[in-house]
Amino acid sequence: MIDRILNTADEPADEQEAVLEVTLRPRDFSNYIGQDRLKQNLKLAIAAAKKRDEQLDHILLHGPPGLGKTTMASVIANEMGAQIRITSGPAIERAGDLASLLTNLQDGDILFIDEIHRLNRSVEEVLYSAMEDFKLDIMLGKGPSAKSLRLDLPQFTIIGATTRTGALAAPLRDRFGMIHRLEYYTPNEIEDIIKRAATILKVTIKPTAASELAKRARLTPRIANRLLKRVRDYADVNGDGIIDTEITSQALKLLDVDDLGLDTADRNLINAIIDNYNGGPVGVETLAAMTAEERSTIEDFYEPYLMQIGLLERTPRGRKATPKAYKHLGKHKASAEDPKLL
Repeated sequence: MIDRILNTADEPADEQEAVLEVTLRPRDFSNYIGQDRLKQNLKLAIAAAKKRDEQLDHILLHGPPGLGKTTMASVIANEMGAQIRITSGPAIERAGDLASLLTNLQDGDILFIDEIHRLNRSVEEVLYSAMEDFKLDIMLGKGPSAKSLRLDLPQFTIIGATTRTGALAAPLRDRFGMIHRLEYYTPNEIEDIIKRAATILKVTIKPTAASELAKRARLTPRIANRLLKRVRDYADVNGDGIIDTEITSQALKLLDVDDLGLDTADRNLINAIIDNYNGGPVGVETLAAMTAEERSTIEDFYEPYLMQIGLLERTPRGRKATPKAYKHLGKHKASAEDPKLL
């Protein structure tokens, strides 16, 4: 099975389609649900590039994890009729690794670099001239006998994805012709994504169950698809395979996912602020130590959604739990609490 996924050159078209469809990733804009403004801008850029018979400008996609940055890169490549090579920032350890990737590209190819903010500085510096001038500067040898060699590169497009735009070096960020943020999805869009995924997975799901599942998916397609698969498992084992509201509620209760999509880790984070610091403010490093989570995990995964739904505030002095957080967790504020939050 792995062989088929990695090498599809000799497969019939219908078998390739089956392999691609089971990933639940849309292949074109017509099947990509949500992100309407982003799609409109990209459609315009792709149409213009095709009309001029040019490659696309380099594109930077940023936003919280799970919103479809990798999927969007694949859709762009498919709409351009281009091949896409996928890698990640941490995987490119040395300038030689990048040189190998770039010299194996062809005209019009797309190189997708996930977590691009984690590139080494030495790799970044090689990437500057590659992105701007399509030239690759290589040093041959060491010491006084070292020589610089400049190679021509094909006309390619880099699509970078990052969850932390601020961690990207300014010279690298400025070399992207298009910079777009992926926003959280609406509950209706998540519901449509769940229905589409259920169709691909050949699962029967009631409209009310899809709506209930969408409310608890943190406005994120990746989480929606993950929850759908787990609810499907529950329905197959404890029911007749049909996902209804009761089955959905029971499965999500087993997963400890509440009405707002919060899991145990989310609640532990908010409880740490309320119980130990009277609602905050408290520094993120302290929270990381108390909850045994990495600071980057708190900042990139937990905080964006908690702030989006109004349970957490980020202030210059630290993080604070909002009145909505108290209400959701059934907590009561101490009598000495700030009267503005009563």
